[in-house]
Amino acid sequence: MTELLSGIRVLDLTNVLAGPYCAYQLALLGADVIKVEVPQGGDLARQLGGSPKLNSDGMGASFLAQNAGKRSVVLDLKTPADRERFLDLVASADALVENFRPGVMDRLGLGYEALKAVRPGLVYCAISGFGQTGPMRDNPAYDQIIQGLSGIMSITGTPETAPLRVGYPVADTLGGLVGAFAIAAALVRQKTSGEGAFLDVSMLECTLSALGWPVSNYLTAAVDPQPMGNENMTAAPSGAFRTGDGLLNIAANKQEQFVTLCRLIGRPELAVDPRFAERETRKRNRAALKIEIEDALAEAPAAVWEETLNRAGVPAGRVLTIPQVLAEPQVLERQVTASFADVPGMDRPLTVLRGGFMVDGTAPLPTKPPPALGEHMDEVFADLPPRAKTKARA
Repeated sequence: MTELLSGIRVLDLTNVLAGPYCAYQLALLGADVIKVEVPQGGDLARQLGGSPKLNSDGMGASFLAQNAGKRSVVLDLKTPADRERFLDLVASADALVENFRPGVMDRLGLGYEALKAVRPGLVYCAISGFGQTGPMRDNPAYDQIIQGLSGIMSITGTPETAPLRVGYPVADTLGGLVGAFAIAAALVRQKTSGEGAFLDVSMLECTLSALGWPVSNYLTAAVDPQPMGNENMTAAPSGAFRTGDGLLNIAANKQEQFVTLCRLIGRPELAVDPRFAERETRKRNRAALKIEIEDALAEAPAAVWEETLNRAGVPAGRVLTIPQVLAEPQVLERQVTASFADVPGMDRPLTVLRGGFMVDGTAPLPTKPPPALGEHMDEVFADLPPRAKTKARA
């Protein structure tokens, strides 16, 4: 039974990435996620992605990535009639997530206090760049802005190339994950005590929290983190190494792993070389050690070394492209993707990613494809009881 949130209704008022990704995690767990979109184009992500045709059809690849399993309605919250319809929806909901700038929902008369009067016990999650308070609360925030402000770019790349942006929207994604985690926790309290919650999720703070190791090195050990490329500051040899064919990540972080590595690559003398014999000396001489190891690894391709090292207990893995990892037997066996043959607004099949976990040995997969804009208006509102007759649910 993967539908851990069966019977939970979530209103998704979000756009683009952090908020939709948050609500997608809840949909994967069986929540009834109703995406409330503006009539003029809906979620901006409908226009974003690598296919111009899909973008023009309102089913951009960026939207498709994180909206499967949801239902879509369109409401203009600036009009009195649609605000009333929205309040009917709120009365039926357990949770709501939005990622507007702070104050936008209050100006519409639909802030947390107003909605709590309609639905006591509502879990309200507001995801923003900087949180609901502080001098930067009103600043616009995109993933790259947060990456730069958080310090993550300052330690990404080599000393020559940093600062560099991480190659995908990591700050947005972290904000979505934290939002989903907080909503799930708040729903537990709601179901036991009837009490709701206002969840103030800051993308900047989510990203800082995920930077725990480098931040701790600064706060605790007074070490200012620096970019190290593909090297690991805590150990050596630990990083990416050239082989006879392809790059190979090796993490020989323990002494016994290093000794085994030296034996397997035919260089046992490295394990007793004074420059490399101990953990701290290896770290100080990591550049010279890397030259020696890469010289030995040139004798075989990365795939061969990966199998050889892992079999002997030395962590190793090839550096793959996105197409390569999606074709890996490990990924295929674990059913990391779900496919839909008939998707509204699309003339081709669709494959999407699921969440990064399984429940009781079963992969939580979306049950419906991403919706066309407003696809479920009649379905959602047909059986919705009038607000006056809706009882607050614990």
